[in-house]
Formats: sequence, C-alpha cells, structure tokens
Amino acid sequence: MNITDEFDTITAISTPLGTGGVGVIRISGEKSFDIANNITTCNNLPAGKICHGWIIDDGKKIDEVIILPFKSPNSYTGEDVVEIQCHGGLHVVKNILDIVIKNGARMAQRGEFTKRAFLNKRIDLSQAEAVDDLIHSKTSEFAIQSAKNLSGVLAQKIGEIKKDIFEVTSKIVAGIDFPEDVAEPDYSYLTENFEKSINEIDKILANAKTSDILRQGIKIAIAGRPNVGKSSLFNALLNLNRAIVTEIAGTTRDIISETIDLGLPVTLIDTAGIRQDGNIDKVEEIGIEFSKQSVKDSDLILFMYDASVGMTSDDKIIYQIINDKKHIVIANKIDLADKSSAEFDTALKISAQTKYGLEELKEKIKNTVLDFSTDDLEFVTNQRQQNCLIRCKESLKRALDGAKNHQLQDMIYIDLKSALLSLDEITGEVITDEILNNIFDHFCIGK
Repeated sequence: MNITDEFDTITAISTPLGTGGVGVIRISGEKSFDIANNITTCNNLPAGKICHGWIIDDGKKIDEVIILPFKSPNSYTGEDVVEIQCHGGLHVVKNILDIVIKNGARMAQRGEFTKRAFLNKRIDLSQAEAVDDLIHSKTSEFAIQSAKNLSGVLAQKIGEIKKDIFEVTSKIVAGIDFPEDVAEPDYSYLTENFEKSINEIDKILANAKTSDILRQGIKIAIAGRPNVGKSSLFNALLNLNRAIVTEIAGTTRDIISETIDLGLPVTLIDTAGIRQDGNIDKVEEIGIEFSKQSVKDSDLILFMYDASVGMTSDDKIIYQIINDKKHIVIANKIDLADKSSAEFDTALKISAQTKYGLEELKEKIKNTVLDFSTDDLEFVTNQRQQNCLIRCKESLKRALDGAKNHQLQDMIYIDLKSALLSLDEITGEVITDEILNNIFDHFCIGK
C-alpha cells in the first residue's frame, strides 16, 4: 500500500454475505460524511444521531436503510465513520458497497478498520489481536477470555511490569548521568526488583499452554475393542446420531471426526474397534490401522472397555498401545454392570446409552488437558506475545546476573532497555511494518 493510501476513505461489508435480516456497510475516513450525504436521503447527517432514509443511485431508490454516523475521534477507527444498516440480501449489500465506492471510497484491506483504530491510538496492539480472537473464537470460553483482552487486562498487566522496570532503569540512568548528585541504586535493590519482574512474567507464561489449547483446540480419539460403545459415546458427546451403532462387531470401519465445544475446541474422533481375530476383512483391517494412527496423532485418548464384561485380555493389549499417551480410562455400560466391583475403582464410570457420567467425563477432559481451571485465567496470550515475554525474561535474567555479579550498571541498563523494547512490542508501542501487516492480514475484510 502506498503511504498516500494509508488514511484515505475506505469501505467494506462488515456482515457475512448471504440472506439475513440486516447487512452492514462500514465507511471510514474524511470523506465518510460527504459520501453518505451524496447517496442517502439523510441530508447533513448529525453526528451521534441515528438517521432513517433511503440509498439513492441516479435518482433510483435502492434500499431503505438506517445510518449510524460517528464523528472523529469518537468512533471505532478514530476517524469519521458511517455505518449503513440495510436489508441483508446478498445483492442489496453488494449494490450499496458499489455505490459507496463509486462516490469516492476504496475497498478496505484485511483488518484495515482495526489497523486504523490501532494507528489512531483507539486501542493498543494486544486489544487489536483480541478483536481477531473474539471473531474467530471456536468456543464460548475462548470468546470470554478474548473479551478480557479486548477490555485491556493484558495491556494493563504489561504496563505494570513496564512501570517497575522503567522505575529501576530511571534510577540507574540518573546515577550514571549525575554521579555527583545521585548515587547508583544498590545491587540488592536491583536484584530484588529484577526477580519480582521475572516472577510476574513467569505467571503470564504459565498460562501459555492453556491459551494455546483454548485457541487451537485438541484432538481426542475414542479407542477400544469392537462393541464397547465407542460410537455410542461419540454420538452422546455430539448429542446427535452421527455414527452408526449396531451390535455387529466391526460396524465402524473408518475414522469419523466432528468438532465440538467442551469448553475448549475439540476434534472428536470415533475409531474402528481394534481387534486381531481371524474374522477381519481387508476393509476393516485398513480401518484398524487408521485407528492406531489416530491414537498416535491425538492429544488425548478416551480408552473404553465394556463394564458389563470387565477388562478382557484384548482390552489389556489395546491399553498397552495407548498407555504412553495422555488418556482417560472409561468403563462404559455401567448401567449393566456390578457397580461394586473393585475393577472399576480407577475407571470413570459412564453409560453412553443413558448418558450417565457424561458431564463428569467432559469436566475430566478439561482438567486432564488444561494446566488449571479457566476460572483462574486472567487473560490469554498468543504465540507472538509469548515470544515477546520470553525475550523480555531473557533480558531481565541477564540483568539479574549482572546485578548479582556487581557488573557495571551501564551494562545492566542495556539489558533493561532491551526488556522494555520487548514489552513495547506486545502493546505495539514499538513494532515493525512487517509484524504489523502480518497481524492484520489474518483479519477479515470488514473488521
């Protein structure tokens, strides 16, 4: 993009294309109000007041609309913004978009509205990334966590760490620049403060694995011998009859997968029953190999056996295959079994048929995969933010070693400056065009 295009007037459709009740076309830039006045019956749009009228093109009425005008700086992008709410038909919104472009706007690029909000200091970079996370969240839990970042909790925490480091840095600089008037800070003071800042960063990084799982999700394979109820559990967790269930061994001959929300995004895989008797045909044999590969590739295995029969020698052979993977042992058909049997003490008792124990299983899946309850999660971080924090921590550790060894404070200052720059990258106070473009290229066009 040319630098002259950076702040011209842009437009895009901000709602999904298709049939719907309402479609929204957003315009941002200094020509927004002029364009809206030219194409609508709403003359001299009053900022902050909703206007009802019609879109007009060459004297023809195109659609009845609601106009929402926002005057700079009190808008999403910090510029003059006009949002047109029209009927949600595919051709209606595209026609209005074409009219807006014909009257002086250009098509927005990916994430350009949010990019302008960042460049105009309406939001920081961590909040901009939270917008994208919120839009693309795969679960209600991750949407809630993303909303926290959008409200500024991560930026606030980073600001607190920066403030502590900056205070120490200022004292070092004062001691270096004005040695006759200001004494250099004591090394014990430096050590104490560096350890405190490192500890705060460690608390954030401790959430990194949970953040990644909530964002990207996990693969869970249901494994076991034929007829233990794998497909029944698959259907029960999905709450629909997706997999065929019969009493005939080997009904499932291929892997079936679906995505579900268990508080974290889960790709659930129903595998073919693993067995080694002589009644296996070529198709089922291939299905069993697929099952073994799915077990190998999954993040968590739900190993199931039939509680009404008990753990058989075949079950034990299969368990040896999955034993080195993270797994949950499930005793299914507990409604048909002797619940007092000691064999079931360590297994999670469920009935896929009656859905007994299903909620307990969902909770155990979360507790097995996540490091801690998401109720304790202050905010989520992405890979870029985690890398910045790691670099900041490394700089602080060098500064800490220097303080412990009574290194010249000029040298310690260099590491502290590096630590601050790493934190500035998180909020976007220091950022390269390459990183910035990479972030906003992942956005949708209308955001």
